[in-house]
Amino acid sequence: MDWDDLRYIHAIARHGSLGRAAKALGSTQPTVGRRLAGVEARLGVKLFERALNGLQPTELGAALTESLDQMEECALGVERRIAARDTGLQGLILVTTLDWLGDRIVAPAAAEFGRLHPFVSVEVVNDPRLYNLSRREADIAIRFAPFHEESLYQRRIADVTYGLYASPVYLERLGLPDFEAGCDRHPIITLHEGAGRVCQVDWLMRLAPNAPVALRASGVHGQMWAAEAGHGMAALPRVLGDGRPGLARIPTPLPEPSQGVWLGVHAEMREVPRIRAFIDFMVQALCAPST
Repeated sequence: MDWDDLRYIHAIARHGSLGRAAKALGSTQPTVGRRLAGVEARLGVKLFERALNGLQPTELGAALTESLDQMEECALGVERRIAARDTGLQGLILVTTLDWLGDRIVAPAAAEFGRLHPFVSVEVVNDPRLYNLSRREADIAIRFAPFHEESLYQRRIADVTYGLYASPVYLERLGLPDFEAGCDRHPIITLHEGAGRVCQVDWLMRLAPNAPVALRASGVHGQMWAAEAGHGMAALPRVLGDGRPGLARIPTPLPEPSQGVWLGVHAEMREVPRIRAFIDFMVQALCAPST
């Protein structure tokens, strides 16, 4: 069997369709389909069958996929061990994180790290998708929750505290919210339901259970700009809200919530000099009582 064919079979199994596999491989859907048909014809068996949600491996296809997973992990392990022998402060570091966290905290720190180490290039990607560090989709991930993979080294590098904000014009118009009445006269700006359970949303709903929802935004920047425009109150990171002339922080009867910022890296990559230096730098830059 052609080794390159195995790469196509593995991508189909991982992504569940010819189109998504083609995108991951940098190929085209017809090409992926032809490669699959050729493999199945040579083997005389079906490796995939159509289902409502795409292509599902047959029993034989699932067994082959399991073997391909093991082969991939062995190959990636070789790559990581070779990379770990790198002894110089040079090369690329790919960091994945989230929108405002990347823009406000990670990117400025990474730029300063690059100034100190001119032969190291840092790429910061703001993406809610969970990159697979074992497959080296990224070198470092910075997130708001601990990592569950046993193969990763992780460290809590900061805490983000949230406050309640509104524009001064808004507060002049409506006054301070009546928390005893559940803020029934004060619209709120929150995150859409796809954001999941996040501490500041739960806190806001406890503060303002009767408040009308003026806007559900997809991200923190949208909340902040809507609050500055006077459309309602928003729970925002204090590192963003404090000091902005278009926002005023509102005293609240409930303690302001905070959440940890976690850095994760594959354990085998942790001691690569450029990775080690970046981790140490981020810890020094961000390890404060509150960010």
